[in-house]
Amino acid sequence: MVLIRQPAVAGSFYPANPEQLQEMLNTYLGQAAQPAAKAPKAIIVPHAGYIYSGEIAASAYYRLKAGADKIKRAVVLGPSHRVGFKGLAVSHAEFFNTPLGKIPLDREAVAKLLTLPFVQYIDEAHHLEHSLEVQLPFLQTVLKEFKLIPIVAGDASPEQVSQVLEMFYDDAETVIVISSDLSHYYDYATAQRLDKETSDKIEHLQYQQLDYESACGRVPVSGLLALAQKKSLHVKNIDLRNSGDTAGDKRRVVGYGAYVID
Repeated sequence: MVLIRQPAVAGSFYPANPEQLQEMLNTYLGQAAQPAAKAPKAIIVPHAGYIYSGEIAASAYYRLKAGADKIKRAVVLGPSHRVGFKGLAVSHAEFFNTPLGKIPLDREAVAKLLTLPFVQYIDEAHHLEHSLEVQLPFLQTVLKEFKLIPIVAGDASPEQVSQVLEMFYDDAETVIVISSDLSHYYDYATAQRLDKETSDKIEHLQYQQLDYESACGRVPVSGLLALAQKKSLHVKNIDLRNSGDTAGDKRRVVGYGAYVID
């Protein structure tokens, strides 16, 4: 029996109809079109409903098109919103399904991750989690055929996350996708100020100064920044907005940032 993780937020965070979904993605990516000499090695992108954060995410995803012929694997790491646990969670699934089709998991890579003491199978952490799911249709649109390594982060240290990411970072055929929103439910002006402060910390690799008020994906973001610090890499912000700029009420907004590591 083939285990398939079915979409949990199709029809709410993004269209369940494949044609409507593809049209929306093409629109966002078309608006984000920026020439890129090469694809970034890692990106940080938001995970809200597409009408709120899709434009911001597209600014990073568009740049992956430059490596579409080479990228054969995507590590997608996002925070757990529904299940509490320690460490990092992988899935028994063989495929993750979206309205655009099934994505095969890299089972060998998942098995390799399980050799780490803080990585375990927790299927419940994946079943309803949107932080990974909303990234998949973007990847299906900008890449060709690829395998997926989906990881949900619980209570884990930056060093643990960094150790996982380092296992794949030097593989030229692998891209790393970190899923995180920024501030939550402040008024527009306050969110702009706080998100700019957080964005500066991210660009300066100051992961020790991030907290859950800064970014809901603090754990995966901090792990990537710890790795960037170790490898003397540079993180660049390419879009910084909030739901008040896209489709939301300015009295209570959520912040979104897109970042690339080339």
